[in-house]
Amino acid sequence: MLMEAIVQKVWDALEAEKVGVDRLELVSSIEQGGLTPNVQTVKEILEHVSLPVQVMIRPHAKSFCYSEQDVGVIKQSIEEMIAVGASNFVFGALNKDGTVNEQLLDDIIIAYPNARFTFHRAFDDSRDVMEAYQSLVRYSGNIERILTSGGKEDGVVGKAELKMLVEQSRKTNGPVIMPGSGLNAENFTSLHPYIQAAEYHFGRGVRLNGSFQESFDLESIQIIKSTQKSS
Repeated sequence: MLMEAIVQKVWDALEAEKVGVDRLELVSSIEQGGLTPNVQTVKEILEHVSLPVQVMIRPHAKSFCYSEQDVGVIKQSIEEMIAVGASNFVFGALNKDGTVNEQLLDDIIIAYPNARFTFHRAFDDSRDVMEAYQSLVRYSGNIERILTSGGKEDGVVGKAELKMLVEQSRKTNGPVIMPGSGLNAENFTSLHPYIQAAEYHFGRGVRLNGSFQESFDLESIQIIKSTQKSS
């Protein structure tokens, strides 16, 4: 059972490692849902933290539909991150009709065949999450997981959809489903036994006072870890 947490700064990443987080999602501008971080921050965290680090690649928060200019920025960002040692990225893209942008995924995977990806919550903006999942199954060699709230506003509301997606993932041996959004120690104790995912993603729910400006809440993390072990 793996616990991923959002970080934005070097101190943040170091603290996450100390309190028992298993993997980091590194972003900037979390108030906009997470954008591509500064390459220097990526470099410093990779140098100082032993945990796996997944780097967000998202050039703007306007939508998950990207122009040709946006694609140029996306590729430049990936190249800069690879140059400082990153190999795992968080990325997603949709067409205007709400389907997965497979053409762009093909382009990115061909350009960076050794990179590994998490398809982020663009998935939840798709017109149909089960349809989107089927589109992503063929990418399972490069897209290792999907961060999702089941197409709903958060993982609590989307728990039934998450359960179905986890079952579909196991049935097809496709990308792993990683529930996220709105998860905390209080709701995790009932959500995990129901959803039975192998990985979970946490943000404000494991911070003191629910704020990214504050430290990690060790008590919450310990409750989550103990729930994982007992299930």
